[in-house]
Amino acid sequence: MSVVIHRAFGRPLPATSIPAPPSPLELAACYRYCEALARSRHHNFPVASRFLSSRLRPHALAVYAFARTADDFADEPRFAGRRALELDRWEDMLEACYHGQVPEHPVYVALADTISSFDLPITPFSSLLAGFRADLETSRYSTFQDLRGYTALAAEPVGDLFLYLSGYRDPALLGYGRDLATGLALAHFWQDIPADLARGRVYVPEEDLRHFGLAPPDLRAAGASERPELSPRLDALFRFQVARTRSLLERARPLVDLLGDDIAVEMAISWHGGMRILDKIYAAGARVLRERPRLTRYDKAQVVSRAVAWRGGSLARRARRRARRR
Repeated sequence: MSVVIHRAFGRPLPATSIPAPPSPLELAACYRYCEALARSRHHNFPVASRFLSSRLRPHALAVYAFARTADDFADEPRFAGRRALELDRWEDMLEACYHGQVPEHPVYVALADTISSFDLPITPFSSLLAGFRADLETSRYSTFQDLRGYTALAAEPVGDLFLYLSGYRDPALLGYGRDLATGLALAHFWQDIPADLARGRVYVPEEDLRHFGLAPPDLRAAGASERPELSPRLDALFRFQVARTRSLLERARPLVDLLGDDIAVEMAISWHGGMRILDKIYAAGARVLRERPRLTRYDKAQVVSRAVAWRGGSLARRARRRARRR
């Protein structure tokens, strides 16, 4: 599940240029385009890493490309003034896919094949688009429940889609997946507060700010310069957010134990990656507003080693199955 838009897995850093669409729009070339689009962005972890089954990887990249492109419409400066129009156009193309009319766009050529191959419902895709539209209409959230309503659109459908790709439709597993997706989204909200403030957005619930004697202008002020008088309250605010977010990831932990070999290590990496970035946020406290916490190469190596120690047996079983097929 590391292959997701910034709401679930971290906002990309400045990226290389977006690849040119293939011509002609041959299926394999369109899947390669989706992969190139993913590789043009920087992430805490590789998108559709080698730990994900090769059978699922191109389809995960197609889902990523759909979400990444739509998220750009909501966020990227080049779409200013026409964001809603582009999202409407993207949704029209999505609906065309479900009516047997594949749009002439490389993402949709690949996505239509993925939708057909895995019988994916339209609802998660439509929910994601509703989440992107929410970013155009809502810049603050009064309560944590309101914020959960937003992540139900902008993050949880990603968890659903990756479980659908892996053949899972059980409601209990979907519930674990939604907690994981929301936990990762929240972790990256706390990681990216300055970037969101620059966009005019505050994802920290207003009820939490009030509880700790703070207001949105305090976040901006502490981000502009060190404010010792605010630091104790900001430290307490971020400790609370980290504790609440960890509890969501702990609620999701059974998912990693219950998944099959195709996706187990990939999900374990997402889980440990979320926990590790929360450790960084907790340690930073008020400095989160001036110095974006990042996972170093050492952090990433630790995350991967812990994920492999947890579910690495799945890799050996996959290797044995490949050997038997030869």
